[in-house]
Amino acid sequence: MPLSLPFPLAQVQANNMRETIDALARTPLSQVVLFVTVLTVIRIALHPVLVKTPRHKQGGGFGFARVANEMLDAFVYAGVFVFMLIRPFGVQAFLIPSGSMWPTLHVNDFIVANKAIYRYSDPRAGDIVVFRPPKDAALPDQLDAEGNVKVDFIKRCIGTPGQIVELKEGVLYRDGQRVDERYKTLSACLDDPNNCQNFRSLSDAEKDGLTKASFKLVKYRGEYIPLNYTQFDANSPSPSGGSYSVAERYRFDDPEDGRKLIDLPAEPIPQGYFLMMGDNRNGSYDSRGWGLVPRDSIIGRSEFIWLPIQRWQVTR
Repeated sequence: MPLSLPFPLAQVQANNMRETIDALARTPLSQVVLFVTVLTVIRIALHPVLVKTPRHKQGGGFGFARVANEMLDAFVYAGVFVFMLIRPFGVQAFLIPSGSMWPTLHVNDFIVANKAIYRYSDPRAGDIVVFRPPKDAALPDQLDAEGNVKVDFIKRCIGTPGQIVELKEGVLYRDGQRVDERYKTLSACLDDPNNCQNFRSLSDAEKDGLTKASFKLVKYRGEYIPLNYTQFDANSPSPSGGSYSVAERYRFDDPEDGRKLIDLPAEPIPQGYFLMMGDNRNGSYDSRGWGLVPRDSIIGRSEFIWLPIQRWQVTR
């Protein structure tokens, strides 16, 4: 009978492995440069030993030095190739931390993002995009000591420059045409609502009972505002039915202010910006709440899931 770890211990080890892989994938370039430099110095120090040692004295110590030199050589080339060429310009692995893209992406999936494709093209509607979110989207622990965002988000690109995107009671329209969102779901959390790891799709009856917010991008006093509204309110700090979440800067404490904006026309997405939403539509804090993503914040396009092994698949 094969040995198996108790579930809590197995879970801890799995979490540690995921954290280790994620930490390696995110290693700062400065640390990589330092690591490669130190290994190079050691290799330079070993070189005279390997070159000048006579053949008849090449015993156990020499063999160890030769193996160490070859290993250091491999690490140096890997550091340069992977972290200085592949990761900045080619592909990078990312860990999925939340269920905002469920069921397309699960919590703790590792995806590979293609960073090269957006060097010669722009995101298209439907792409699953990795990007650096605006400060309005980040929680306090997602900011560094200088107040800069230190995390990456992954959502689906729903709108590109020039497109008019609207939700009408939860149904997506792009440039006036209804969009068939086969990837979209409405879900319920199966565990801790503050850190949900597992979900289920709502039944048709449950979906019918939800208050479904409408959405459009409006221009008010020279600023683009993501406007979420229902029959009860618009961009309210405490929306009736809890049907949307809005960043503090876009909230209207006076209900009358929000209602005025409902009559404004939907604006096209301005040049240089993109609108993102999660596939888990009622479980995603996205452009509906914190606005648009600038082009220079976009990192890459998700291509496939590579871990866990049983989840290997192309992401579309």
